[in-house]
Amino acid sequence: MNHNLKKNWYMYLTGTLLLLQAAVFLVFRGESYLQIHDNLDLFMGHYEMLKKNHLWFAHGVNAPILHGVSRDLFGSEFNLYNLFYILLPGVWAYLAGYAAKIAIGIFSFILLAKDIYKERYNQLKPVIVICAVCFGLIPVFPTYGIAFTSVPLVIYILRQIYFAGCTAKALPWFAALFCYPLLSYFSYHGFFILCYMVCAVVILWIRDRKFPLPVFISIVVLSLGYVLFEYRLFGAMLGTDTVTIRTTMEHGELTLWQALKTAFDEFVNASFHSEDSHTYIVLWVVLVAVVIINAGYICAKKPLMILKDPINPVFLVMVFNVLIFGLYQFAPFRHLFEMLVPPLTGFEFARTAYFNTFLWYFELMLVCARMYESGKKKLRPLANIVLTLAVVIVMFVPQVYNDFYYTVYNQAYKAIKQRETSTVNYNEFYSEDLFEMIKEDIAYDGEWSASYGFHPAILSYNGIASVDGYLGMYSQEYKDKWTKVIEPAFPGSPSISDYFLSWGARVNLISASDENTYAPLRVMDPVDKRLVADMDELKSLDCKYIFSRVEFSNAGETGLSLVGTYTHEKSPYTIYVYRLD
Repeated sequence: MNHNLKKNWYMYLTGTLLLLQAAVFLVFRGESYLQIHDNLDLFMGHYEMLKKNHLWFAHGVNAPILHGVSRDLFGSEFNLYNLFYILLPGVWAYLAGYAAKIAIGIFSFILLAKDIYKERYNQLKPVIVICAVCFGLIPVFPTYGIAFTSVPLVIYILRQIYFAGCTAKALPWFAALFCYPLLSYFSYHGFFILCYMVCAVVILWIRDRKFPLPVFISIVVLSLGYVLFEYRLFGAMLGTDTVTIRTTMEHGELTLWQALKTAFDEFVNASFHSEDSHTYIVLWVVLVAVVIINAGYICAKKPLMILKDPINPVFLVMVFNVLIFGLYQFAPFRHLFEMLVPPLTGFEFARTAYFNTFLWYFELMLVCARMYESGKKKLRPLANIVLTLAVVIVMFVPQVYNDFYYTVYNQAYKAIKQRETSTVNYNEFYSEDLFEMIKEDIAYDGEWSASYGFHPAILSYNGIASVDGYLGMYSQEYKDKWTKVIEPAFPGSPSISDYFLSWGARVNLISASDENTYAPLRVMDPVDKRLVADMDELKSLDCKYIFSRVEFSNAGETGLSLVGTYTHEKSPYTIYVYRLD
């Protein structure tokens, strides 16, 4: 038993961590504390709205959000993550997507590593397995988590095509590549994968002195796959001349020095949607290894080995990715892209940094594999310590989308302190029982409504048509219309008004005193309880109800009549329903 434990220690370690993750979410389910910002307040509301209104497979129709926008502005039905929401109830769909992200990340990482190391795989198995689990567990943007963790899979498929050449052996791999967009997402990863493939064609052509026809064909095949699987996105981007908010969004006007500093910060810390916990140990191990390895080549008078060692090109690609991330916020650089490809105006080229979530752990694997194969007895135990720390950090260090950590923390807090935390869990956030009770009481029948004191996504999730909402691409005309609705509150809310005017994806009624009135807190008690808005403009959007967590102090002055005040034992909210007279 001791020999078996010693031999398979890495399997026991990673297996225990994965089982712990599964146990926590299976126990708490809807009482899990899942990230709300850019998560529950966004896509989950959209997906439930599409399901409740039978719009997943619909065409030529509008969705009941933002006073009616095209169904095509929402996710494709031909995407694995979205299929979970089509087939499963809300929280189970979320957890299935979370589990699939982990499983696909581990599987694709190991598959690629086995292809690279081949007969050396068994010797390096502890390194590969732990790095794969680290990668699978990284707390990235949940809706596109599978797109993040499937990156090694597309690299593996492309390697098989390259080595098979233009032979019959390549056909199954071309088919797999064509279907890869089922796991991916064009705007986050697909566009950049295709760009990297174009670069690969040039590099391989120069290196091999032969045009890499299989890789070139792969670009065409993958492009066709993205167009087919994400036909709604391409139709919305290229098939209409409607001016959208993407053309007026401000993406930053940094100086060159500020842009480079932003790139450095991204290299060290990683940004909001792709926080991968590499900062704490992976970064430093990789940096030390790169310095020692390259210094060794220089001391041995073998400088050409620097170019051949795979650790260096991977490192340089990571540097390139963060440079693009930073320079995208340098206006002359960004405007060059927009001038060359006008349809991509407003497109987030800074998403190159998202690929570093994979590259940091791939680089860690290369470094620790080198330590395993060095022949020095002390380096293997050191590599094991590094790997153990890396996977424990990914699992337990709080990052934005580390749902496991926040669920454990909040549930432990409640058990120990015997009181609730300030935030809310999944069930509480959407409060389905409360809103079903309200809809029944007011005989709700699809009337347009607005929210105040909470995210509009809660209305969408609960089957209430909304004139507000959160959407990254809709018509500039509607943004201008909504600007008129909330403009009376602008003088007292400089930061909130600037946030809306410079970006505009969050469309909601705002405080007249610069208070955040949609924060997902258990208690909502703003100092200013007035509703300051142009009610005539709001009525022109056919808005009949306002669902509010705040009892308006000026309801009578604004022409609002209170329909009812509602609470439910399963919800932390008190909802005041007002009717526009």
